[in-house]
Amino acid sequence: MKRREFIGLLGGATAWPLASRAQQAAIPTIGFLHTGIADRYTNYVAGLRQGLAEAGYVEGQNIAIEFRWANNQHERLSELAADLVRRQVAVLVSAGGAQSALAAKAATSTIPIVLAFGSDPVQLGLATSLNRPGGNVTRVGCRQKQV
Repeated sequence: MKRREFIGLLGGATAWPLASRAQQAAIPTIGFLHTGIADRYTNYVAGLRQGLAEAGYVEGQNIAIEFRWANNQHERLSELAADLVRRQVAVLVSAGGAQSALAAKAATSTIPIVLAFGSDPVQLGLATSLNRPGGNVTRVGCRQKQV
């Protein structure tokens, strides 16, 4: 092996650990905004985690979840939504009613917002239509019972 080849190999070997560390991206974070009190929604949160796990997303392994609860103090929702936006969450889940959705929408026009409640986003002024919501707001589909 020639001297130049050896130096090139050595230089590449020392840079490799740095390059691999730089390529490891932070795991995406889901922001969760709710109007209520956490203790009252433990089953709901467990269902969220189960649904994510069924889709291949496990908290602490390949996603993180940042929870923000307004504790029925709706005036705090804007502040909580802004905090999630500052943390640069990948998606914002709005639950607990229209107030959380309106606060989330006021806080960001770029982060996707998923509505996890039954209100009509068109009626709330958050989407242009159900088929083509436009913007950054969508909702979780709900199955209706056949009578």
